[in-house]
Amino acid sequence: MIFSLLRNLLALVGLAAVIAAGVMYPKVQSFKNDFDPGAMGAYKELVGKLLEHKSAVDATVWKVKIEDGVSIDDAIESMKIAANDHNIKNVGELPLYKEVESIRGEPYRHAQIFMFCNADTAARMMDYNDAYSAYLPCRVALVEDKSGQAWLYSLNMDLMIYGGMPLPPALKEEAMQVKEIILDIMHKGAAGDF
Repeated sequence: MIFSLLRNLLALVGLAAVIAAGVMYPKVQSFKNDFDPGAMGAYKELVGKLLEHKSAVDATVWKVKIEDGVSIDDAIESMKIAANDHNIKNVGELPLYKEVESIRGEPYRHAQIFMFCNADTAARMMDYNDAYSAYLPCRVALVEDKSGQAWLYSLNMDLMIYGGMPLPPALKEEAMQVKEIILDIMHKGAAGDF
């Protein structure tokens, strides 16, 4: 009796697995055929970070530690020089900590957002899909954590580049260049490299 019940239960589990595989196969094939070849890697990284941090916010950003001995002012100067070297404009800065201080009437840890943009690239991205405007301009946040350690944060652009159907080749190349520029700005800022 127990053997018969166990056999039937295993048969049901097997049947459910076969049905699930039959239902999922076309979806997996569609993902494989319709999405950028880098999509699987981008989503794998996203899920891995999500499981590690238990936070969608942490899973969707790049984070670089400001090296020991590098002042906030040196990090800022290094980012500005790196942006200039790459011919990407610093189109705005938001010294958030100053606004918080004015509201609260007391000092607040450093939190400043820098906005970098190449207007021509931005226009091409929006010409392809207006939703890309939500990613513009590229932002890099310099944030001093509660222990006094400074960090640089920016949106991870991999899902924008690889996460859906392939971008036109020239646009993809341009988006990948912007990604490398933002990462270079962050790493040079973190190292105080100017």
